[in-house]
Amino acid sequence: MTEAKAALLGPVEIRELAARLDVTPTKKLGQNFLHDPNTIRRIVAAADLDRSDRVVEVGPGLGSLTLGLLEAVDEVTAVEIDPRLAAQLPHTVAERAPELAGNLKLVEKDALRVTASDVGEPTALVANLPYNVSVPVLLHFLETFPSLRRVLVMVQLEVAERLAAQPGSKVYGVPSVKAAFYGPVRQAGTIGKNVFWPAPNIESGLVRIDCFADAPWPITDASRKAVFPLVDAAFAQRRKTLRAALSGHYGSGAAAEEALVAAGIDPTLRGEKLGVADFVRLAGVA
Repeated sequence: MTEAKAALLGPVEIRELAARLDVTPTKKLGQNFLHDPNTIRRIVAAADLDRSDRVVEVGPGLGSLTLGLLEAVDEVTAVEIDPRLAAQLPHTVAERAPELAGNLKLVEKDALRVTASDVGEPTALVANLPYNVSVPVLLHFLETFPSLRRVLVMVQLEVAERLAAQPGSKVYGVPSVKAAFYGPVRQAGTIGKNVFWPAPNIESGLVRIDCFADAPWPITDASRKAVFPLVDAAFAQRRKTLRAALSGHYGSGAAAEEALVAAGIDPTLRGEKLGVADFVRLAGVA
């Protein structure tokens, strides 16, 4: 069991590293580099990790959160798409946490293309997700890695609110339902703009998902293929009743109404009133 400490990166070190690599953060890759050690420790604490956790981090960037994670667990796999950042990360860890360098595995790949053969069986996803692809990446990892037991990700605050929204909320929608398919979702804090370089235009939010240990429904490819198209259809035109919104899915409004009634759901409701358990029941996979 390793109890070594890492020298976390601050604003000066982040800018020096970026200058050394000739890296300019890009909107295309959703890059905003975290440079506040207190925020890093706060994120790691919010993830509630055990040392035995196998953590996967997406978009490690210059390594701020990576160093904090290596202090907390004995195995971190970092997935980085930018070749310059990927090449530098092992050196940064070796310089700032030499005793922990052997605990890092690096995967240079687009996170949306990561497979189980790249990462193995992680038990936790902890990441400052690239903001432009945060929801697709989150859902891809939840689908690809059934071994995940805990997710703690930083995303744009409005995205965090959508992910954690409950039925009936104005911001409740497709991401809310699909994330909740895997376990209870909640917001775990707000992160200000000034802990990043460059500072984004908006605040960020932490989202925590405690994945089901004993799921109330099958979490399989077959169940996803049955449930998720219903969710997409129900929210495609939010103001439509479920009878109307699902008419295309079932072939007619009458067929949609029949399915809804059979599932104990009022056909005149809108999709925003249904929880994930309702969609699962409607899909017949509960």
